[in-house]
Amino acid sequence: MGFFVAQPVVETLKTHDVAKEIPWFVFNLTDALRVYMQFAFLIATLLTLPVALYQLWRFVAPGLYPEERRAALLYIPLAVGLFLLGALFAYFVLFPLIVRFLKAVAENMGATPAYGLAQYFGFLFNVVLPVAILFELPVLSMFLTRLRILNPVVLRKFRRLAYLILVVVAAVITPPDIVSAVLVYAPLVLLYEIAVWSSRVVWRKQQREDAEREARWREEERAAEGEPDRAPG
Repeated sequence: MGFFVAQPVVETLKTHDVAKEIPWFVFNLTDALRVYMQFAFLIATLLTLPVALYQLWRFVAPGLYPEERRAALLYIPLAVGLFLLGALFAYFVLFPLIVRFLKAVAENMGATPAYGLAQYFGFLFNVVLPVAILFELPVLSMFLTRLRILNPVVLRKFRRLAYLILVVVAAVITPPDIVSAVLVYAPLVLLYEIAVWSSRVVWRKQQREDAEREARWREEERAAEGEPDRAPG
């Protein structure tokens, strides 16, 4: 499927406001083929992502309680939706800012931009994919909390370190100006706080479920101990 859709997707992206005025060049005989294969692989990955997440859920499902299985199954559409939301944010908001900034720098230096096809789309992937993956933080925190690997106490404890890491990430994937960095850093911080909140929601629900389950076990034990011994007939 990815091989059939890759070419129309490339042509559509070339008509975007940022790219439509760019004269396209290939500086290597394999550049066009490499871009085509990259898009085919990316499209195939996106199409198989729900299946991969479902298989991951099938792997961990036997170790979960029934109510945890139902909740974990809901994470699949949420994960896909957040990934697409992150990709759209990176492509329509972040990527144009970076391209315009870099074009302005080149023009101020008296240089004429001449972008290679592989270089342009390679740079696009390097911006869009990391941001799309970072948008998975909330659903990842919920999933790991449901598996009892993570909890909101740990997330709050490492909040300052996480903020520092997000500063580095924002500085790496944006141009060296404060406006672009803040524009990226603010959503990343918001995503982390959403991850903490979602982890706390799942964790509190787990606490209630554990308390109810323990109460049922105690009632069953007391009921079993209170049963009179039957005399042999």
